[in-house]
Amino acid sequence: MAGMLLRSARSAAAMSQRDLARKARTAQSVVARIELGTTVPSINTLSRLLRAAGFELSAELRRIPKVDRSLLDDVPRILRLTAEERLREVANVSRFISEARRV
Repeated sequence: MAGMLLRSARSAAAMSQRDLARKARTAQSVVARIELGTTVPSINTLSRLLRAAGFELSAELRRIPKVDRSLLDDVPRILRLTAEERLREVANVSRFISEARRV
């Protein structure tokens, strides 16, 4: 993953591995090994290389949404419905939501 990211940044910057290595003050072989995936760089090294290519590494922490498993309890009943009954059920839910929004 780091290798693909570095290769994309380097390509977008129209730089050779040698150019990037020179600008980041490292060896071209380091850039090559990272891009090939034979070595996994530290965050600091990856950040330094990306910066040399004109990019900034950014990390974001996002909460993983929880799935309410109780919502799946009704699936067997819904699967037994005919297509017409399912459409009627969707229409009823839609009306319920519309009414709830008015309150």
